[in-house]
Amino acid sequence: MTIIYGHRGAKGEAPENTLTSFQECLKHGVKRCELDLHLSRDGELMVIHDPTLKRTTDRRGKVVEHDAADLMTYDARKGGPGWVQPCPIPRLEELFEKCAFDHWQLEVKSASRTRAATTVLAIREMAQRHGLLDKVTITSSSREVLRAALELTPDISRGLVAEYAWLDPLKVAQGYGCEILALNWTLCTPERLKKAQNQGLHVSVWTVNEPALMRRLADFGVDSLITDFPGLASATLGKY
Repeated sequence: MTIIYGHRGAKGEAPENTLTSFQECLKHGVKRCELDLHLSRDGELMVIHDPTLKRTTDRRGKVVEHDAADLMTYDARKGGPGWVQPCPIPRLEELFEKCAFDHWQLEVKSASRTRAATTVLAIREMAQRHGLLDKVTITSSSREVLRAALELTPDISRGLVAEYAWLDPLKVAQGYGCEILALNWTLCTPERLKKAQNQGLHVSVWTVNEPALMRRLADFGVDSLITDFPGLASATLGKY
């Protein structure tokens, strides 16, 4: 059975990484999501993909140069599918309070050692407060982030985000005690998939938006796929 994760909520249907997007994902009955985190200037976990505001809002500058209270007033509809209502940048806490997902892949972008430590500790504190320790996985392509998670928050599961094959992703995942391998779908060969699963990894492939590709990867036996169109994926993989 291939599980579906909504990518940044339902990125293909609503403005990515906004409360609206995660609500759309849930409307399709898709109860798992993937999202991206950056810290605000005052140390709040903000849900936004880029380190800068330019692509998704009409603002300039880095996320880390703005306080959470201000970031929460910025409209993040820019560049996504058309949406009538403003969609502000949410705090992770708001999503934890308003969205009942069964599992969250929380991707932390590459960060300095200090920032990585601050971020993983903030995630742990918030997940614990909301009773979600067993429902979150900290994922990253950054060794610094995975190292911090392994050392400082060992009770939260970890996942390696692998986009390129120049390093053996299975070896890296093993080195940081990961449970999930979030693999760019182009790297997902039947051989690598089998090897990863034999190693005890849950293999989650991204970003899968074409029905034919969804079916092919489900036939390969991937554990889950991350998609911009959770409704389409749900309809396509209904029988899988």
